[in-house]
Amino acid sequence: MKRYLALSIFILGFVPFSFSQKQADIDQFLDKWHQAAANANATVFFGSMSETAIYIGTDSSERWTKSEFITFAKPYFDRGKAWDFKPFDRDIHVTSNGKIVWFSELLTTWMGVCRGSGVLQKTKDGWKIEQYHLSVTVPNDIIKDFISLVDAYQNRNPR
Repeated sequence: MKRYLALSIFILGFVPFSFSQKQADIDQFLDKWHQAAANANATVFFGSMSETAIYIGTDSSERWTKSEFITFAKPYFDRGKAWDFKPFDRDIHVTSNGKIVWFSELLTTWMGVCRGSGVLQKTKDGWKIEQYHLSVTVPNDIIKDFISLVDAYQNRNPR
């Protein structure tokens, strides 16, 4: 009995390390991705995305495939500075086989606090972003004002 208890404690002792190590790897991957945008490093930024990746921006028209997103973002990267989002308050979840991750994060941006969420997949080349969704956060206390602003804008600029 003591042998099984000792073995269980030994095995369980490695589970948190394994998850925290994976979380640290994911944090590092995402931080490097955000830093690549701030440094206009298109190779790292777009190389971190799978070939089938989708990027969803803050405007309702912004749902891009990887190639569409490259076309949209190229002028920013060509200027030498794309955008500088500083992540904080990241929440990471990993499937039991360790190959799929979903996460959310708050970001300090020029738009104020935004939320990013996404899905990563482990590949033979490392982690790849399958989907990333950027949204502007709006405090509940001012949501009616926000809705009025959006409605007024859409009335002036029908699609």
